Amino acid sequence: MLTESELHDLAESIKTDGQLKEITLDRDGILLDGRNRLAACKLAGVEPRFTTYDGNNPTALIFSNNVVRRHISKGQHAMITAMACSVSGHSLRTQAKLYDITRSRLSAANVVLKHAPDLAERVRLGKLGLDAAYDQARERKARTEALLAQHERLRQHAPDLTEKVVEGLLTLDAAITALDQRLEEERLRQLVKECDAIGLADGDTAPTLTQLAERGEITWDQAAQHAEEHRAHRHEAIIRTQQALQLIAENWAAVHDLAARPDTPYAQEILDGLTPEAHALATHLTTRAA
Repeated sequence: MLTESELHDLAESIKTDGQLKEITLDRDGILLDGRNRLAACKLAGVEPRFTTYDGNNPTALIFSNNVVRRHISKGQHAMITAMACSVSGHSLRTQAKLYDITRSRLSAANVVLKHAPDLAERVRLGKLGLDAAYDQARERKARTEALLAQHERLRQHAPDLTEKVVEGLLTLDAAITALDQRLEEERLRQLVKECDAIGLADGDTAPTLTQLAERGEITWDQAAQHAEEHRAHRHEAIIRTQQALQLIAENWAAVHDLAARPDTPYAQEILDGLTPEAHALATHLTTRAA
């Protein structure tokens, strides 16, 4: 409603110039638009003029008429327009051009309307600024999206936990914690099994880490730790062996030279200066190179 002074001004205008715009009622005589004009006519002692709305969307009519009120803020203007579009189906872009509202402001109003309708009503009434409402709506939207993502993740990986949440037997946070524990244990089991498979392929004959964990001799955490250590040691051994073989390859000409003179003093002096292990290796290599 207009303020008391504004209402008296409107009454004086109607008394002087007449009622310029009709008051709109629906088919049942319910007021849809023009409550200030109706009150001003009573103050002026003028018989009000009415028109009947014959359409099928009175809500859209009410909102669209309120968009052009001059006494509202830009935030209210944007919110009323967004509300009008939500019931009329009109494009926000078109309405922004029509009523000279920035698209960013209208978009903000739309976000508030969708994700914080209680705040949207406060903005419409001028009790809360659009920017403040938009910040709160964005926070609500983010929280809602996070919750939906958690529900979807739970539904995909743990339908049994999802059912408990729906039945109120488990909180969402507790269910997510249980799911994370399950997935972590499954990750550890997979890591251990992969390590065991490599060990078996390499010719290891000791009991596998999986067998030890399943028998309860070690935990899955311990098995995973042993698996990581085994993988690291295996990788280091591979690197050392590659380096040793590379060194042999780079000096293979010396092996051929030694193999070409097996019973010479030259060869004997070389072999005598080696450790027993190196002597055995040299003998083996020269025999193959001969």
